[in-house]
Amino acid sequence: MSDSNYDALKLENQLCFPLYAASRRVINQYHPYLSQLDITYTQYVTMMVLWEEKRISVKNLGHRLFLDSGTLTPVLKSLEAKGYISRSRSKDDERVLIVEITSQGEALKESALDIPRQVSGCVKLTADEAVTLYRLLYKVLEGTGQQ
Repeated sequence: MSDSNYDALKLENQLCFPLYAASRRVINQYHPYLSQLDITYTQYVTMMVLWEEKRISVKNLGHRLFLDSGTLTPVLKSLEAKGYISRSRSKDDERVLIVEITSQGEALKESALDIPRQVSGCVKLTADEAVTLYRLLYKVLEGTGQQ
Protein backbone atom coordinates (compact mmCIF):
# COMPACT_ATOMS: atom_id res chain seq x y z
CA MET A 1 0.00 0.00 0.00
CA SER A 2 1.15 3.50 -0.74
CA ASP A 3 1.77 6.10 1.92
CA SER A 4 -1.18 8.14 0.59
CA ASN A 5 -3.52 5.50 2.02
CA TYR A 6 -2.39 6.66 5.45
CA ASP A 7 -2.65 10.43 4.89
CA ALA A 8 -5.72 10.58 7.12
CA LEU A 9 -3.52 9.42 10.00
CA LYS A 10 -0.97 12.23 9.66
CA LEU A 11 -1.04 14.71 12.52
CA GLU A 12 -0.90 17.60 10.06
CA ASN A 13 -4.22 16.45 8.58
CA GLN A 14 -6.11 16.46 11.89
CA LEU A 15 -8.39 19.39 12.66
CA CYS A 16 -8.70 18.17 16.24
CA PHE A 17 -4.99 18.53 16.98
CA PRO A 18 -4.58 22.30 16.53
CA LEU A 19 -7.84 22.80 18.43
CA TYR A 20 -6.52 20.66 21.29
CA ALA A 21 -3.05 22.26 21.31
CA ALA A 22 -4.40 25.82 21.06
CA SER A 23 -6.89 25.16 23.84
CA ARG A 24 -4.18 23.85 26.14
CA ARG A 25 -1.89 26.81 25.39
CA VAL A 26 -4.60 29.41 25.99
CA ILE A 27 -5.82 27.74 29.19
CA ASN A 28 -2.23 27.58 30.46
CA GLN A 29 -2.09 31.38 30.17
CA TYR A 30 -4.76 31.56 32.89
CA HIS A 31 -2.79 29.46 35.37
CA PRO A 32 -0.74 32.20 37.11
CA TYR A 33 -3.83 34.36 37.66
CA LEU A 34 -6.13 31.54 38.73
CA SER A 35 -3.54 30.03 41.06
CA GLN A 36 -3.59 33.31 43.00
CA LEU A 37 -7.31 32.71 43.52
CA ASP A 38 -6.76 29.01 44.27
CA ILE A 39 -9.12 27.88 41.51
CA THR A 40 -8.71 25.86 38.33
CA TYR A 41 -9.79 26.93 34.86
CA THR A 42 -12.86 24.68 35.03
CA GLN A 43 -13.78 26.20 38.40
CA TYR A 44 -13.26 29.66 36.89
CA VAL A 45 -15.64 29.12 33.95
CA THR A 46 -18.15 27.55 36.34
CA MET A 47 -17.98 30.67 38.50
CA MET A 48 -18.40 32.84 35.39
CA VAL A 49 -21.76 31.18 34.74
CA LEU A 50 -22.76 31.57 38.39
CA TRP A 51 -21.74 35.24 38.47
CA GLU A 52 -24.14 35.68 35.58
CA GLU A 53 -26.99 33.35 36.61
CA LYS A 54 -26.70 33.35 40.45
CA ARG A 55 -28.75 30.11 40.61
CA ILE A 56 -28.87 27.29 38.09
CA SER A 57 -29.54 23.56 37.88
CA VAL A 58 -26.55 21.27 37.52
CA LYS A 59 -28.03 20.01 34.25
CA ASN A 60 -28.28 23.52 32.77
CA LEU A 61 -24.83 24.40 34.08
CA GLY A 62 -23.43 21.33 32.34
CA HIS A 63 -25.09 22.38 29.09
CA ARG A 64 -23.67 25.90 29.35
CA LEU A 65 -20.15 24.58 29.99
CA PHE A 66 -20.31 21.55 27.65
CA LEU A 67 -19.43 19.35 30.64
CA ASP A 68 -20.98 16.08 31.77
CA SER A 69 -22.02 15.52 35.38
CA GLY A 70 -19.02 13.25 36.02
CA THR A 71 -16.70 16.17 35.28
CA LEU A 72 -18.85 18.83 36.89
CA THR A 73 -19.56 17.10 40.21
CA PRO A 74 -15.97 17.25 41.58
CA VAL A 75 -15.68 20.87 40.40
CA LEU A 76 -18.85 21.77 42.29
CA LYS A 77 -17.77 19.86 45.40
CA SER A 78 -14.49 21.77 45.43
CA LEU A 79 -16.18 25.15 44.93
CA GLU A 80 -18.64 24.30 47.70
CA ALA A 81 -15.78 23.34 50.04
CA LYS A 82 -14.21 26.74 49.36
CA GLY A 83 -17.48 28.44 50.25
CA TYR A 84 -18.16 29.88 46.77
CA ILE A 85 -21.34 27.95 46.03
CA SER A 86 -24.03 25.91 47.73
CA ARG A 87 -25.86 22.90 46.33
CA SER A 88 -29.38 21.88 47.24
CA ARG A 89 -32.29 19.88 45.89
CA SER A 90 -35.06 21.75 44.11
CA LYS A 91 -38.19 22.16 46.22
CA ASP A 92 -40.26 21.51 43.08
CA ASP A 93 -38.43 18.37 41.99
CA GLU A 94 -36.10 16.48 44.34
CA ARG A 95 -34.28 14.97 41.32
CA VAL A 96 -33.00 18.41 40.31
CA LEU A 97 -29.82 19.67 41.97
CA ILE A 98 -29.53 23.46 42.18
CA VAL A 99 -26.26 25.35 42.43
CA GLU A 100 -26.33 28.82 43.93
CA ILE A 101 -23.57 31.36 44.36
CA THR A 102 -22.75 32.48 47.92
CA SER A 103 -21.70 35.93 49.07
CA GLN A 104 -18.13 34.62 49.22
CA GLY A 105 -18.50 33.48 45.59
CA GLU A 106 -19.76 36.93 44.64
CA ALA A 107 -16.75 38.48 46.38
CA LEU A 108 -14.43 36.31 44.28
CA LYS A 109 -15.77 38.12 41.22
CA GLU A 110 -13.90 41.28 42.25
CA SER A 111 -10.62 39.36 42.50
CA ALA A 112 -11.17 37.85 39.04
CA LEU A 113 -12.23 41.06 37.34
CA ASP A 114 -8.89 41.77 35.68
CA ILE A 115 -8.15 38.22 34.46
CA PRO A 116 -9.75 38.54 30.99
CA ARG A 117 -7.71 41.68 30.26
CA GLN A 118 -4.51 40.08 31.56
CA VAL A 119 -4.95 37.00 29.38
CA SER A 120 -6.34 38.71 26.27
CA GLY A 121 -2.91 39.48 24.87
CA CYS A 122 -1.89 35.82 24.68
CA VAL A 123 -3.83 35.24 21.45
CA LYS A 124 -2.31 37.18 18.58
CA LEU A 125 -5.45 37.84 16.55
CA THR A 126 -7.04 41.02 15.28
CA ALA A 127 -10.44 41.87 16.74
CA ASP A 128 -12.11 40.67 13.52
CA GLU A 129 -10.14 37.40 13.56
CA ALA A 130 -11.09 36.83 17.19
CA VAL A 131 -14.80 37.32 16.40
CA THR A 132 -14.53 34.93 13.44
CA LEU A 133 -12.70 32.33 15.52
CA TYR A 134 -15.28 32.64 18.31
CA ARG A 135 -18.14 32.06 15.86
CA LEU A 136 -16.38 29.12 14.21
CA LEU A 137 -15.59 27.46 17.54
CA TYR A 138 -19.20 27.70 18.65
CA LYS A 139 -20.24 26.28 15.28
CA VAL A 140 -17.93 23.31 15.97
CA LEU A 141 -19.40 22.93 19.48
CA GLU A 142 -22.95 22.98 18.17
CA GLY A 143 -22.09 20.39 15.52
CA THR A 144 -20.50 17.93 17.94
CA GLY A 145 -23.44 17.70 20.34
CA GLN A 146 -23.40 17.34 24.11
CA GLN A 147 -21.82 14.14 25.42
